[in-house]
Amino acid sequence: MLDYKNPEGYSDPTPYHALADKGKKYMPLVYICSPYSGDVETNVERARRYSRLAGDKGAIPIAPHLLFPQFMSEETERDLAMFMDIAVLSHCKELWVFGEPSAGMKQEIAYAERKHMTIKYFKEDT
Repeated sequence: MLDYKNPEGYSDPTPYHALADKGKKYMPLVYICSPYSGDVETNVERARRYSRLAGDKGAIPIAPHLLFPQFMSEETERDLAMFMDIAVLSHCKELWVFGEPSAGMKQEIAYAERKHMTIKYFKEDT
């Protein structure tokens, strides 16, 4: 039996069982890193498109900037939102970067670099 270890080195049978199910394939969690502030409406639509692209490429997209603004204020809770973003990012396999990095995106990229995560850069019109 395959003994999968999580990043901390502990045995984690869940990925094994997910892979062992016939007809199922492994789908990594990928963090969608794209601009939010500025033209929010356009940036949200782009983040949705980028998330769809990730799903079409066999990944599970995680885009906190589509979720957290539903219940948090960008103006008053930005530091808390960035803390939560990094917490979510720490559970992802890869960071996918779209567009010109904003200040928040640069923090996410720097974290991923420190953790030696796979980082993929895409053109904004992808």
